[in-house]
Amino acid sequence: MNQSDSRKGTNSVWGGETEHFPNGAVTSPIYNSVAFAYDDLDEWHAVATGKAEGHIYSRNTNPTVHVLEEKIRILESAEAATSFATGMGAISNTLFSLLGPGKRVVSLKDTYGGASRLFLDFLPAYGINVTLCETIDHEEIESEIAKGCDLVYLETPTNPTLKVVDLKRLSAAAHKVGAVVVVDNTFATPINQNPLLLGADLVLHSATKFLCGHSDAMGGVLCGKAELVKKVFSFREINGASLQADPAYMIARGMKTLELRIERQNASALKIARYLKAHDAVEEVFYPGLETHPGHEIAKEQMSGFGGVMSFALKGNYDTVKAFLPKLKLVHLAASLGSVSTLAGPPRTTSHVELTEEQRALLGIPESLIRYSVGIENVEDLINDLEQALAAIKTEELAVL
Repeated sequence: MNQSDSRKGTNSVWGGETEHFPNGAVTSPIYNSVAFAYDDLDEWHAVATGKAEGHIYSRNTNPTVHVLEEKIRILESAEAATSFATGMGAISNTLFSLLGPGKRVVSLKDTYGGASRLFLDFLPAYGINVTLCETIDHEEIESEIAKGCDLVYLETPTNPTLKVVDLKRLSAAAHKVGAVVVVDNTFATPINQNPLLLGADLVLHSATKFLCGHSDAMGGVLCGKAELVKKVFSFREINGASLQADPAYMIARGMKTLELRIERQNASALKIARYLKAHDAVEEVFYPGLETHPGHEIAKEQMSGFGGVMSFALKGNYDTVKAFLPKLKLVHLAASLGSVSTLAGPPRTTSHVELTEEQRALLGIPESLIRYSVGIENVEDLINDLEQALAAIKTEELAVL
């Protein structure tokens, strides 16, 4: 079967699994083996030097991990893919392998908190120049890119305020100065968006989130141009941030239902966003599927669905958030997203816990903001749950008055 001709739902199931497994198994075995033995020393040497396919040591490559990498490679239409122990492993290994002292990276003020820490603290400490632009000011971003840079790092939609940037436009600007374009596609997933087809060179995911889908395994993946992936892989195999076989198996298993889950979450999130937008206790809703969202037109152009994550700001402050969230019944108050169950929390305890309140304010993240990752529950039940919690805090406010 030519997987490049198959649709995404089919590739989510069959990607990396078209060959027969040992003993006729219909699913990928878990190879919990540190090393792989060879009787022939010449064959061993050929595999060890990359002249022949095979596996030597699981810090480098592993058959179970390879299945996951193939799934994401096919879904993102990439030449090559590699994986990491965590999503932050994917981000940090990519940046440190492609940048060095004197190099310059242009990025956005709105990126995941861990990435923000890299840009604000870690990369400058290694002599790497960092410029963070206003996220939706494409003219400013293009101007900074035109000054010369080595790497452009983008995230769209952004975490946690769901801002959208034009990947075609910014990739074209980056390539004019010879810069590598890296895109964090975690929120969108390859079901909703394929940055490589829009001009990016590399795409990464926190596989812990939507790819896995069940909040029970951690991992990160990177895919894109073969020569760039190889460079990052060479850094990672010595750096040691390798993905283990067990979580790789669990993430690959979760990916088999990826299209089904994303289609449900897309539909539910849009319905919930519209409900919240009309509620008098809600100050603002951040979701690119809403026609009122500033990035809606760009999102329509480059996304096939708007994703399962939104954020909304309550009328009030952090005390209002603290009163509201515990009243939700169909939600886990936890620092993750992309699961079959709904997850929620404020940026100060989730995406941007690493930053101070002042730093969050500079990034335009209000303390009254709640990130809400929609699960696969019945959408009417989720709306009813939000309704009772919003009604409860309104009743409490009236009682205080």
